[in-house]
Amino acid sequence: MRRLLASLPLALLLAACSPAPAPPEAATAQGAKANAALGSTQWYAWVDQSLHISDDGHGPDQGSAEWNQAVQRKLGEEAPQSQPGSPEWQQSVDALLRTRLPPQSS
Repeated sequence: MRRLLASLPLALLLAACSPAPAPPEAATAQGAKANAALGSTQWYAWVDQSLHISDDGHGPDQGSAEWNQAVQRKLGEEAPQSQPGSPEWQQSVDALLRTRLPPQSS
């Protein structure tokens, strides 16, 4: 019993110094924000990282016509039929990726 009581302060100290768990929004694809506004820089980064469009910063500019076509190719038969880059297209890509990608943990 004495040993248990003697180790209690150490256990409390260790618990207090442990990092807090990451919030759920931090558990996203490759650290980009999956909950970012459609068409925002963060959203483009999330889509880019989710589909591996760019390779170490090399690739088409996010949001460009070439980038939109690369997204279409990566999505294959599931790609939205609306005009690539349009708000409707962005919404469809977003919904598709959210159902396709498994939840990421940090």
